[in-house]
Amino acid sequence: MTRRGLLIILSSPSGAGKSTLARALRKWDETLRFSVSATTRPPRAGEVDGTDYFFVPVEDFQRQVADGDMLEHARVFENYYGSPKAPVAEAIDAGRDVLFDIDWQGAQQISNSALQDHVLSIFILPPSIPELHRRLVSRGQDDAEVIEKRMQKSWDEISHWDGYDYVLVNDDLATTEDRLKTIITAERLRASQQPALVDHVRKLQTEFEDRA
Repeated sequence: MTRRGLLIILSSPSGAGKSTLARALRKWDETLRFSVSATTRPPRAGEVDGTDYFFVPVEDFQRQVADGDMLEHARVFENYYGSPKAPVAEAIDAGRDVLFDIDWQGAQQISNSALQDHVLSIFILPPSIPELHRRLVSRGQDDAEVIEKRMQKSWDEISHWDGYDYVLVNDDLATTEDRLKTIITAERLRASQQPALVDHVRKLQTEFEDRA
């Protein structure tokens, strides 16, 4: 293994381009994988356990939270959602990067977790609030009421921008995509991500001493 994997967090208000950028990153590097979340809700038609979600009973989910086996978790309406720690830790130890598409609360939990040394957190800002609204409307996925709720929630999300390692203004998709790739490429070279460096430096030291 030449390096350890990164735990890459992408967050943004709805409509800022986070999901589009995440797809672009996976196309750029096919080894990137989304973290598979655990949930207590029942599977929907076509969903596969272990691929779309880990479907677990409420009691099992709560036990995992109590045992510290979830990197982050939240209750959404009547169901729980969370990110199991074990598969992420295994991926990082194997040198594989894991991508998280989560909100600021989940990002905060993961950044304070046992895997915090391998976290790379990036927040995506829209160029303006009118442009954010335009993008939500142009997607054609939600009615006016839902769009307004997303807009109301957006400021709370944006207000947490300063809790991230990097912040990008997505005023041009291609430019933002290039900047994301540059950030990830550089972070993969962090000394803490390269466990083989210690042995290499020891080897250099031995070679240096052999010159005497």
